[in-house]
Amino acid sequence: MRRTRADTDASHTRLTRRAALLGGAQLLFMGGLAARMRYLQVDQADQFRLLAEENRVNIRLIPPARGEIFDRNGLRLAQNVPSYRIVLVREDAGDVEAVLDRLAQLVRLDPETRARATAEINRSAPFLPVTVIDDVSWEDVSKVSVNAPALPGITPEVGLTRVYPRGEDFAHVVGRVGRVSQKDLDALEDPDAVLRIPRFQIGKINVEAREEGLLRGSAGTKQVEVNATGRVMRELARREGQSGADLQLTVDANLQSYVQARLTGESAAVVVMDCTNGDLAALVSAPSYDPNLFIGGISSRDYNPLLNSEYRPLVNKTVQGTYPPGSTFKMMTALAAIEEGIIGPDETTYCPGHLEVAGRRFHCWKRAGHGWVDLKTSLKQSCDVYYYDLAVKVGIEKITAMANRFGLGIKHELALSSVAAGLTPTKQWKRSNRGAEWVVGDTVNSSIGQGFTLASPLQLAVMTARLASGQMVTPRLVKSVDGIERPSEPGAPLGLNENNLRQMRRAMYEVVNDRRGTAYRSRIIAEDMRMAGKTGTSQVRNITAAERARGVTSNADLPWNRRDHALFVCYAPYEKPRYAVSVLVEHGGGGSSVAAPIARDVMLQALAGGDPPLEAYPTGVREEIREQQERLRALMPRSSDDGSDRA
Repeated sequence: MRRTRADTDASHTRLTRRAALLGGAQLLFMGGLAARMRYLQVDQADQFRLLAEENRVNIRLIPPARGEIFDRNGLRLAQNVPSYRIVLVREDAGDVEAVLDRLAQLVRLDPETRARATAEINRSAPFLPVTVIDDVSWEDVSKVSVNAPALPGITPEVGLTRVYPRGEDFAHVVGRVGRVSQKDLDALEDPDAVLRIPRFQIGKINVEAREEGLLRGSAGTKQVEVNATGRVMRELARREGQSGADLQLTVDANLQSYVQARLTGESAAVVVMDCTNGDLAALVSAPSYDPNLFIGGISSRDYNPLLNSEYRPLVNKTVQGTYPPGSTFKMMTALAAIEEGIIGPDETTYCPGHLEVAGRRFHCWKRAGHGWVDLKTSLKQSCDVYYYDLAVKVGIEKITAMANRFGLGIKHELALSSVAAGLTPTKQWKRSNRGAEWVVGDTVNSSIGQGFTLASPLQLAVMTARLASGQMVTPRLVKSVDGIERPSEPGAPLGLNENNLRQMRRAMYEVVNDRRGTAYRSRIIAEDMRMAGKTGTSQVRNITAAERARGVTSNADLPWNRRDHALFVCYAPYEKPRYAVSVLVEHGGGGSSVAAPIARDVMLQALAGGDPPLEAYPTGVREEIREQQERLRALMPRSSDDGSDRA
């Protein structure tokens, strides 16, 4: 049917309207798109430029230089030295095993080190450098550099590593560092990002660990440009971090080395403490070990002998070890009784060689007994029965309270690992920990430092320093931080009757200087160095009635680990106390024969600031001491001639 002109005009009108609507919609869409493009390219340009930069620029941490550690005289105990290492980049090496084979022909690459490096290479991204060998010599670096064309992907690098120039002399004081482990990270609530740097080292024990926050410092940063795969293209900017603080300890390195040499062959501990301010001049646990072996990871060949030794070289016996203090504890029992007015210094007790208490016989070390003894004589000859009798009268609670006042049974806060609190028991302690009631026999045993009573050599030194000074002297190990002195005070008075303390000091003087004293053979004869002290021998086994009847077995006839511990505590000079010394020799036998001579030699070395004059010793032992001094000097390290071991 033929369309009319009116129909054609109407159809054209409708098409024109639709075209206009469609064109308008297209214009609106294009306008919106243009506006959005302008918003993204102009208005948001800075933000997207920043995001692009963040994808292109990485912020990386620069490990800080660790603070160094010095002794009281400025001798270095822990320092940082340049260390060369050899690293490998897997993508540049190609055949990694072939490259490592060629490297092993030039430098020493043992199977254990190679296996560890290979495992790390396989775990890491192919473009990241992985350390193959740590702490190589300059000669090895030269060999690798000369043969670089044959060693693709291998590069020598230089960094800083920790070194302990005094080796085993300070292993139990300074401690050591090691690589950060997952256990270390898990122990921290919010680990510092620097701890995640590969092979970063932190303190593991003792001062290195306890003062980690000061020694570590703060990391620096560098901006590096990386490509899409994460490979570093160039360094853009750098901000250096802050080195860790330097620490100065109270310990005298030369005295420490002397004591370590003097204890050669023993399983023992010695503490030397300044009576005036609590400074620890020496803290020696023997035998020791070389902490440098642990820096890059110790081998099983080196570690197993340390772990399995019956002398326990990995344990710091000065603060971790707790032992029955034996007769060195008798001053506490005596002071508890005399302060309560239970007994006077001149009152006597009869010692027939034993005391019957609650149907049980407690023996004195002298089987025939000491006869009538007063306070001074009982301490001088170390009569046990005198203290058994005092303990029954005064009771365990007052004995323990007195011991606590002198630093026993108290954990002293020091920058050392695993400082033990020891044990000064009470009735409630036994009820809570042993599920049994306290009996009078427990008090009798405690009165002579046996039974449940335990103390560390550090605590015995604190006790002796407080006896000598009459002050609440507190031990101090860190002297200063970056040259700023840490506070040191003699402490408040003990609050005891001064006359009672004088009586105790006089009795300790006669232990060493009276011919009938148990330590007379270890006396000092120089008038300005006279020493007061107390011997101690603590049992580590029970002696049966049958053994007593036939005669107690001599220590020399027992296996080493069944022998008594030998102890001695002392201070000097008697008139004006400067140092207190405690000595413990594990399974050493007698305190008078083994521990006292060591304490005398250490005390004289501390007072003289080096080898003392032979005139300080009794005439009969001077030749022996002269030979001993020569032998020990050969064992002691010497300061470097160029002064590199000084601050």
